Amino acid sequence: MATAIQYKKLAVDRIFVKILTYGLLNMRRAVLCGYYGMGNGGDEALLATLLQMLPHDVQPFVLSASPKDTENLHGVEAGDRYSAFTIFNTFKQSDLFIWGGGSLMQDATSARNPIYYGGLMGLAQGMGLQTIAWAQGVGPLQRKLSKWISKRVFQGCTAISVRDRHSAELLAHWQVKSMIAPDPVWAMASTPIDGDHPDYQLSDPVVAVVLRSHPQLTSCRLATITEALQKLQALTNAYVWLLPFQPSSDKAIAQAIRDSLNDKMPQRNQILTQADPRRLKGIFRHVDLAIAMRLHGVIMAAAEGCQCSAISYDPKVSYLMQELEISGWELADFPDNPQELVDTWLQDLETHRHGNQAIASRIDQLKQQALLHQQLLFAQ
Repeated sequence: MATAIQYKKLAVDRIFVKILTYGLLNMRRAVLCGYYGMGNGGDEALLATLLQMLPHDVQPFVLSASPKDTENLHGVEAGDRYSAFTIFNTFKQSDLFIWGGGSLMQDATSARNPIYYGGLMGLAQGMGLQTIAWAQGVGPLQRKLSKWISKRVFQGCTAISVRDRHSAELLAHWQVKSMIAPDPVWAMASTPIDGDHPDYQLSDPVVAVVLRSHPQLTSCRLATITEALQKLQALTNAYVWLLPFQPSSDKAIAQAIRDSLNDKMPQRNQILTQADPRRLKGIFRHVDLAIAMRLHGVIMAAAEGCQCSAISYDPKVSYLMQELEISGWELADFPDNPQELVDTWLQDLETHRHGNQAIASRIDQLKQQALLHQQLLFAQ
């Protein structure tokens, strides 16, 4: 005969099963779509932040160029972004479709972007999924077809958040409402790399360099940057960490700079590659000055309390440079004299040494405001 304790245990077990079943039945499945699985640290950071911000009742499925890598890196289910079978069947089993952050709807890098991403959004809307454009940077859109596709799919979205004023203005011109907040990577949780970074003297500054391949980053301009870094090292005894955010395209540049720097000061330069965006962001905790071309290089560095100097190849980098009031140059008008760079970077290191309360306060605001992207997700 069952005892009172056994009956009580059985009742508790039944309640637990009901709670678990209720939870599973009320889970929503969301397809996450962005420039994922391409080995780009900035886009992987956007995915990591989106996963961090998702409501607990949402089960994510990520469309990725490298599904296994995405599953291993982020601990989520993923499928081939190029497989029509995977896409269609996943959509049939899902409730939400979320365009992940970034400049997806633009045709500056490729005319295929609006067709691919717009096609997925249009398919999701046609299949009745709730559709969210999250932390978008819209444009530039130079072609009539790109503009037509973008306008049509944005008008069909359930909710939209953008990460800059210019995107909001373009959507408003199309009679589309959006919420504006800073890039969500400001709020991404970072992972410390204590013990993983090279040993260095605490009195010596650490300078991180985040460059990317670009037609305007000519061999002459790269030589100017390299010579300026050599001069900076000679004056400050700095360690230089070269961070290729997308190794497939950036590592060759990092290697060329390292080879040149090693001619003058060997053992004080290193290429650091990190696939995990949370750890990539954590690297900047140990950096005094970040010299960055990539948008998320500037954001990660500034968020971790690092002084920044930008080299802009894109309007979004220029806007951030102005907003943070940091030093920097437009790549198209880059100085020929390396001493001009050196003088600026020396001033930046001095500013960092004394602390900059004004920019620290502004960065705290950006981190808090970036959480508005999370509120958008919880409101659906």
